[in-house]
Amino acid sequence: MRKRILLACMVMPLAALAQQKFVLKGKIGTANAPAKVYLDRRHNGENWLDAAEVKNGEFTLTAPIDVPYLAMLMMDHEGKGDLVPGGDNDHRLLYLEPGVITITGADSVATASISGSTLNKEYDRYNLYISAYDSCMKYINRDYGAATQEQLKDTFFMKTLDARFRQAVMVREVLQKTFITGNPDSYFSVIALKELSVRNNMNLPVLEPMYNALSEKVRNSSFGKEFKATMDNEKRLAIGSPAPDFTQNDVNGKPVKLSDFRGKYVLLDFWASWCGPCRAESPYVLAAYEHFKQKNFSVLSVSLDKQGQKDAWLDAIQKDGVQAFTHVSDLKYWDNAAARQYGISAVPSNFLINPEGKIIARNLRGENLEKQLTTLIK
Repeated sequence: MRKRILLACMVMPLAALAQQKFVLKGKIGTANAPAKVYLDRRHNGENWLDAAEVKNGEFTLTAPIDVPYLAMLMMDHEGKGDLVPGGDNDHRLLYLEPGVITITGADSVATASISGSTLNKEYDRYNLYISAYDSCMKYINRDYGAATQEQLKDTFFMKTLDARFRQAVMVREVLQKTFITGNPDSYFSVIALKELSVRNNMNLPVLEPMYNALSEKVRNSSFGKEFKATMDNEKRLAIGSPAPDFTQNDVNGKPVKLSDFRGKYVLLDFWASWCGPCRAESPYVLAAYEHFKQKNFSVLSVSLDKQGQKDAWLDAIQKDGVQAFTHVSDLKYWDNAAARQYGISAVPSNFLINPEGKIIARNLRGENLEKQLTTLIK
């Protein structure tokens, strides 16, 4: 095995287990060399890329494991070395857990079935439950990706896309709340709760009762305890709290501190070039910036782009017309130090900070940012 930062899959430990091994056995058609499979996973704070050759469609991947976690399985059918998930790349998410996990498909890992894993069976059930949201987002991202430069500058087009995104998010929230209520003994209820917390700005009066209604088994799992710690940590980022300071390099490698903006209103905006909903928010942030840039307002934009993909980050800045913002990143994807400091588990996410360096609003979407600034800046 060799370490490599490729895809920082979110680690989702679910139960404390003794050190064991997972064995992932695959049978995908009759593929042979140069075909290879890759397992991109993050375990105990480190990124791993495991590889195996495919012979007559069969392959085996194995490694020690203590708690179940999410990983990405990719199959390079022609040995081209194209390992970036998305597009025509054959890939799928799955949970690794102790024991033998078997994946079988006619010609693709993306459509293959998994057996020997109760966790992945439950994962499939959860994904099916919220599939209406995934279907909506697929077409939203498709339409955004296919948009021309003229369409991206068209206010009506962007507002329509934003309205579709908000509707999809609302559908997802309803489905997740229903799943959590009806499945208190499912590990994926606490995972749904974590996802839901992002859209609820960690609204503890809403989230804590839902968490407390989960079974003791789920609450006492390592992931349940982690979410409890996240709720406790939320007080540190509550409205009125001082915004934690950090330093990251800008596009030219120059260090920038959040505290450099003291004395101004600043939007601390977490995004990424690969995030369609983030890019759809750019026109609204830009409009607010243009309106208030002469009135003590700035934007500090933190990108969760990956190592080796700086060009994609810079290209997105140019295409979205947001060169006037201050852009920083350590190019560590979900391991971005500032994102971890601020508990970011999904993008877009943002914090509005006042001239005294205190958080005064969070996750202002669409026109809400400009409305909020209008009440603050006369």
